[in-house]
Amino acid sequence: MMVMEYRSFGKTGERVSVIGMGTYYDPLWILISTLTRYRRHRERSIQAIKTGLRNGINFIDTAELYYTEEIVGEAIRDFKREELFIATKVSYPYHFSYDGIIKACEGSLMRLNTNYIDLYQLHMPFRLSKIREMMKAMEYLVDKGKIRYIGVSNFSLEQMQMAMQSTSRYEVVSNQVNYSLANRKIEKDLLPYCERERIAIVAYYPLAHGKLARESQLMEKLKQLYPDKTYSQIALNWLISRSEVVFPIPRASNPAHVEEDCGAAGWRITVDKQPF
Repeated sequence: MMVMEYRSFGKTGERVSVIGMGTYYDPLWILISTLTRYRRHRERSIQAIKTGLRNGINFIDTAELYYTEEIVGEAIRDFKREELFIATKVSYPYHFSYDGIIKACEGSLMRLNTNYIDLYQLHMPFRLSKIREMMKAMEYLVDKGKIRYIGVSNFSLEQMQMAMQSTSRYEVVSNQVNYSLANRKIEKDLLPYCERERIAIVAYYPLAHGKLARESQLMEKLKQLYPDKTYSQIALNWLISRSEVVFPIPRASNPAHVEEDCGAAGWRITVDKQPF
């Protein structure tokens, strides 16, 4: 078993694994799941998540839009719930209202088979004219113990600040965005701000749709410095070495890949040796 490492999830103080697991699989999965109750590769996906949990990952991200909440609920059944950090998202546009968010949360709780959600996120910056109403619902859910923390996803810096200004009792603790060695747009303004304010960045597509998991001109420069590591491990470690607030969530659909991803923890890319 590999040794996982943990860091504080932003200013929450929660002990969260530096590598998480994402459960967005692909558009075809969502389409088939929408039209039928069939889940492709269901058992393999459950085993992939369990592999990560057995290797020390405690951070799992899902969303009602992904149709994977039930799979996450099944995978975590034999693990101690209090040791896990489970994140999910409320879908847009249908649930982006006060009552819609509360109803959606109840549905997610049922599918995840849990009494609470650690991190509940607005999936997209949609209907921002209703942001105060939506944040009021989020704060209600915190008050009721249904969720522990509030997050957003795909929000720009300006949009995230708008969300932050719309809360009255609780803070926005994270923003989930597309971030990888191949996509560094957030380094211009969002990442520096989140570092100053200790807001967690949940990095999806950390392997750039698999492009960083194989040989390329970009990855070969780092591979020469760390020949004993795989391309995926290097790409993920680059993110956790880049900033203390970043948590990459590579897709957990294959047990072997998840085990490989766990090897991204426990070491650091030396900043002064980075060829970028």
